[in-house]
Amino acid sequence: MVLRLDDKKAIVNEVAQVASGAISAAIADYRGLTVAKMNDLRVKARNSNIYLKVVRNTLARRAVQGTAFACLDPALVGSLVLAFSSAEPSATAKLFKDFAKQNEAFTVKGLSLDGKFFPASHIDALASLPTRDEAIAQLMSVMNAPISKFVQTLAAVPTKVVRTVAAVRDQKEKS
Repeated sequence: MVLRLDDKKAIVNEVAQVASGAISAAIADYRGLTVAKMNDLRVKARNSNIYLKVVRNTLARRAVQGTAFACLDPALVGSLVLAFSSAEPSATAKLFKDFAKQNEAFTVKGLSLDGKFFPASHIDALASLPTRDEAIAQLMSVMNAPISKFVQTLAAVPTKVVRTVAAVRDQKEKS
């Protein structure tokens, strides 16, 4: 498909706008996938609030230039699909990891998080990052543990006294 200059500028602006507000990105080679499989990937991305787009590499390079995802530039080779997540840092890695398990033709080329490039071998580590809600829950449980232990310790002293008095009472009743 031939793109006019105005179309190319619109694509670059759209991807650049998404990239500027994104937290993480991932790129993958989609050659060998059927249209139905790509549509399935698009649906899963939409459900996960992930921006997914097939863009020419030259346009993608221009779009990520000046953003935290400029580190993806060397990996932009071949037929690639770009994914950007603005909600969760691990969302793109989880989506691509799950999709690659089901489709051998789909190969992850790289990931970017916080301005750093990670090769495809790091997808498991990035996909296992907790979501925002999970991280908050873990933090709250860590913060709650000392308080809970303190309350249990304070409650243990009167409990032991009551048990001791009850044991003495029971012993006196038997005799």
